[in-house]
Amino acid sequence: MMRFLLRKNINFFIFISHLIFFFNCSIFAAAILHPIDFLALQAIRRSLEDLPGSDYFASWDFTSDPCNFAGVYCQGNRVVALNLGDPRAGSPGLTGRLHPAIGKLSALAEFTVVPGRVFGFLPQTLSQLKNLRFLAVSRNFISGEIPATLGQLRGLRTLDLSFNLLTGRIPWSIGTLPALSNVILSHNRLSGPVPNFGSRILTRLDLKHNALSGSLSPLSLPPSLQYLSLSWNRLTGPVDRLLSRLNRLSYLDLSMNLFTGRIPGNIFSFPITNLQLERNLFSGPVQPVRFVTIPTVDISFNRLSGEISPLFSTVQNLYLNNNQFAGQVPGSFVDRLLAGGLRILYLQHNYLTGIRINPTAEIPLSSSLCLQYNCMVMPIQTPCPLKAGKQKTRPAEQCRWRG
Repeated sequence: MMRFLLRKNINFFIFISHLIFFFNCSIFAAAILHPIDFLALQAIRRSLEDLPGSDYFASWDFTSDPCNFAGVYCQGNRVVALNLGDPRAGSPGLTGRLHPAIGKLSALAEFTVVPGRVFGFLPQTLSQLKNLRFLAVSRNFISGEIPATLGQLRGLRTLDLSFNLLTGRIPWSIGTLPALSNVILSHNRLSGPVPNFGSRILTRLDLKHNALSGSLSPLSLPPSLQYLSLSWNRLTGPVDRLLSRLNRLSYLDLSMNLFTGRIPGNIFSFPITNLQLERNLFSGPVQPVRFVTIPTVDISFNRLSGEISPLFSTVQNLYLNNNQFAGQVPGSFVDRLLAGGLRILYLQHNYLTGIRINPTAEIPLSSSLCLQYNCMVMPIQTPCPLKAGKQKTRPAEQCRWRG
């Protein structure tokens, strides 16, 4: 009987010890994450919700290890990356506000929020994330000003706050960040001047669709830039000295501004695939330094004058319309057009006096030529954009005045 009781007690103690072991393991699993990060994630979770159709937060069960939550990435016992929302294209995002507790994740190097309906201000506490390298909160409803304290993030490489409701100026402190490689602030309501950017490795600057104003100094942007879009703003002044320095550009869009002065000839030799300078106040002649190999060049709706350079004949899509160009259209344009190499040639609304093309010539169906409203009787009738109007030839008194 004593042997039976002893065996029963031993089994009971073994059972209890196993319970204690598994209990301790579960407690340890839930406590892997640093307590400060654990509490910060709880606060972030309370301030956000899934939009209908999203189940991003389904895995955020704080009785388990938060390092296994969707979008949470840890190194040791600290959160190093936080991607809020399901990143799959077309997936519904989140709604709510960004909680200031984000600033407690002291090891955070990457913070993103997928497109959704997150509103409110950017937390000032973001400036506490001294290890932050990547900050992307785009396509939401973030409002207010960009915190000037983001200039304290000296290691920040990518800043993407595009497609929000941000107002006010771009803080000058942002321009002082030495490690910036990508700045994307497009499609907001930002105003004021463009700050000078001091980063020597800045490759992408996208500020389009804002209300920025003022002029750009010749040294305001670094030569490392490869992508520059400032379109749909209110920027003024000359840019010839600035553009001449940016010889690594592969994309340039300065359209829909109030820029003045000359277009530098060397810009047409840059490795650009799409050059958009339309709808500004650029003036004077345009003289490329060699044959232009840029596929698309749009310098329409400016005040450019002089004769059209034959060096533009190698462009595939050429928009020279609504300027003050005069003289004859170079014969090389006709040759390229009839051969199908020049697909779009828009010359309407200038002061051109002639083009040597056989009236019976057949322009390839893949090509478009518009000549109307110039100082010539068009030798060939071709369809033009509706915005070109119905008047075929410019009034004679305007042509005499130009002569």
